[in-house]
Amino acid sequence: MTYRQRMSFFIFVDSCIVLTAIFGSCFLVDGTIQVINFHIVLSSIVILLSHYSLSFKFHLYKKAWEYASVGELLSILKIVSISIFVAAVVQQIIVQEIFVRLLAVTWLLNMSFIGGSRFCWRMLRDSQLNRIVNKKRTLIVGAGSAGTMVARQLLKNNEADLLPVAFIDDDVKKHKLDILGIPVVGGITKIEKVVSKNDIENIVIAIPSLCKKELNTIFLECAKTNAKTQILPMLEDLMTGKVSVSQFRDVQVEDLLGREPVELDLNSISDNITNKVVLVTGAGGSIGSEICRQISIFNPKKLILLGHGENSIYSIEIELKEANKHTEIEFIPVIADIQDEKKLMSVMSTYQPDIVYHAAAHKHVPLMEANPEEAIKNNIIGTMNVANAASWTGVKTFVMISTDKAVNPTSVMGAAKKLAEMIIQHMDNESNTKFVAVRFGNVLGSRGSVIPLFKKQIEKGGPVTVTHPEMVRYFMTIPEASRLVLQAGALASGGEIFILDMGDPVKIVDLAKNLIKLSGNTIEEIGIEFSGIRPGEKLFEELLKEDEVHEQQIYPKIYIGKTSDLLIQEIEEIVLTYSSLNKDEIRERLIDLANYKVKPKSKLSVSV
Repeated sequence: MTYRQRMSFFIFVDSCIVLTAIFGSCFLVDGTIQVINFHIVLSSIVILLSHYSLSFKFHLYKKAWEYASVGELLSILKIVSISIFVAAVVQQIIVQEIFVRLLAVTWLLNMSFIGGSRFCWRMLRDSQLNRIVNKKRTLIVGAGSAGTMVARQLLKNNEADLLPVAFIDDDVKKHKLDILGIPVVGGITKIEKVVSKNDIENIVIAIPSLCKKELNTIFLECAKTNAKTQILPMLEDLMTGKVSVSQFRDVQVEDLLGREPVELDLNSISDNITNKVVLVTGAGGSIGSEICRQISIFNPKKLILLGHGENSIYSIEIELKEANKHTEIEFIPVIADIQDEKKLMSVMSTYQPDIVYHAAAHKHVPLMEANPEEAIKNNIIGTMNVANAASWTGVKTFVMISTDKAVNPTSVMGAAKKLAEMIIQHMDNESNTKFVAVRFGNVLGSRGSVIPLFKKQIEKGGPVTVTHPEMVRYFMTIPEASRLVLQAGALASGGEIFILDMGDPVKIVDLAKNLIKLSGNTIEEIGIEFSGIRPGEKLFEELLKEDEVHEQQIYPKIYIGKTSDLLIQEIEEIVLTYSSLNKDEIRERLIDLANYKVKPKSKLSVSV
């Protein structure tokens, strides 16, 4: 129906209602069908004209009555009340008498008939929607304003394939109440029982103010069922009216870390990067590329993307140029191996970077166990080369990416990173450049993390392989890790090892179970197998040794380590002699040196 047709229809309906109400009032008040007289005709004309005028003024004929609510009812109340008041004034002026009982009954009938006709329209539409079959029975977790908003949209949206049948909420005051005709059936602990009893196929978590730990608790309850679990978008999207059925998203593994992200000091980061020349090594990697994305937010003058893989550097260059095409940032791709000292000197001499983020490294534990010489060449010698080039060309700040595996290392990779930290701290003593390292745990979604492996195994139908049922790790997201690196660069005084408070560690087997659940499968369908701890792995990782811990935070949720011993001569010796050693000898020398199990030839200390 077009707008004109719709308006004509409602004008006709309202005319019939108003006239019926007036003449019906006469019959009810006077008890006779002889109701046509001067004051009735006068009242009818005045009420009709007033009704039409006010209806256009209050946009009554533009309302979408299938969505009618209290606001529309108030508009009808104003129109009917003012029309009756105008009729009373006209009666007083012309007839010298106000027919109060007549007008009162007319007001009542008008409100009932006009309001009722509009809401019948909505009820008819809702009844048609409720007849739609093949809707998925849905449980909404959260009976607050967001949950009510979700339920209302699902009920009125013809295209939605979800049908809300129950609410879950921990507020006992809401239990056993109905909201929009939907019962609140209990608290979080009742989810499994409610899903089973009501044949629930979908669960929507509609509590946008949830912290990660609370979300994790709810999800673990949802994971006990076979229902698909989804979540609302961010709170600011709700506040700006963006909530819609299409905006439900699947719960991501990042949502379940159980720790809130670190808030950054954007002003200090901006001062450190804006209009500066920045160089990132390993710029094509998962962490290096995200560091580049975060850096570009702060409008550097130039961003040098240095990496060994041409495809990955090309990809991040194209992405950054497209995302920042309205800025004046100059993106410079450089294909270089950090083991090539002359090339690094040439690059840094050419571009004179103000700050260097060193993300290039070999990070895969089993591969480095099998190829310990490559850990020395890339993680130790490569770090030396980048650090020396940065110092030689007068770089102001150098930030190296380290790992929790550098603490009491049992693996070649962890040992190589520990020695690289020593090199960085030593360089800070010898150079005008501020050298710092950032140490954090496993990064969700990075190329070396278990997440991509688990996802591939799930896609193939399983099983998911976990090394040990008791193995735990600290986790953070790629963007959070990258922002921490930028914050460290802004906080750097020189020589520090920055450590993020990573909250509670996560069991790898729990992570695997969550990923299986998030994929829409059951643990029984996919299966989990334990393959045993691999060479160099530990059941748990540490971010600091006990004697390294500084209790005071340098920044909210960011700590720095205490004094470390720097075995520089021993590192230089292993760099010179590793080519003459076999793999087992290299592995043993690296791990012993990183754990201070060799007698130092020259012992240096630095406060970090």
